[in-house]
Amino acid sequence: MEKKGKRVFREIKEYLIISFGMLIYTLGWVFFIIPNELVGGGVTGISAIIYYITGFPVSYSFFLLNGLLLAIALKVLGRGFGMKTVFAIIAGSLFLRILPDVIPPDLIQTIAIDNGKLLSAIIGGALAGAGIAINFTQGGSTGGTDIIALMINKYRNISPGRIILIIDVIIIASSLMIPSEAGAGQRVAIIIYGYILIGITAYTIDLVINGAQQSVQMFIFSQNHQAIADRITSIGRGVTVINSMGWYTKQEGKVLMVMVRKSETSFVFKTVKEIDKNAFISVSNVTGVYGQGFNPIKK
Repeated sequence: MEKKGKRVFREIKEYLIISFGMLIYTLGWVFFIIPNELVGGGVTGISAIIYYITGFPVSYSFFLLNGLLLAIALKVLGRGFGMKTVFAIIAGSLFLRILPDVIPPDLIQTIAIDNGKLLSAIIGGALAGAGIAINFTQGGSTGGTDIIALMINKYRNISPGRIILIIDVIIIASSLMIPSEAGAGQRVAIIIYGYILIGITAYTIDLVINGAQQSVQMFIFSQNHQAIADRITSIGRGVTVINSMGWYTKQEGKVLMVMVRKSETSFVFKTVKEIDKNAFISVSNVTGVYGQGFNPIKK
């Protein structure tokens, strides 16, 4: 019963985080991108283009287009991913429908429109990227091109942000073919703002994801290496013991090499301080750690 309760609590927590991610994502669009008639990437970008041309609500297009792509994700990425993505798509559709009626138009005018399209593209792209990344960390997605990115990332070590960037470049460029009364210069400017927007989005996605998964390599020099190693292994992390000799003292000793998530370094520092206050520690960031307990090794 206790394990079941923990599992239910964990799942509720994941869905709440996904909801928060979708709120941030849709805020970027509703507050900064759509009011400035900017063109973004993904299904939301396509929905925005449809809205600019026909007036068809973005929330409806977002829901319908994602429904088609979701069928593919259920087969490739599994039911767990599908349920979270269904939830994210529904939440996103609701936020896209509700937020425009909740946010005062004067506030949007003052903060987003009056400050220009460039600032709105930067802030909107950052919010959208953060929302997408938050969903990725919980095993979900905002739908659309995110689904394609996760399917490719499942089998190849290509960052989701880079995949989404390539797809979105194509989507934004294709908007030039849509009939419009705007002049050529204005249409080209919108495309440029769109590329700035998706560049910020992709950068933010990788920044948030790498921040959540970043690992460090720690070397610990201590005479009480056995006690420290035993304590570290209690959190499920392996410890490698290396023979060493201090050249100044000419004394042999042991060095512990530990690979941990950045969020776990505080535990290691606390452990070492409790056992040996005179210990020496070096910490360095690593670009990637693959294997048991970390990122899976992919082709």
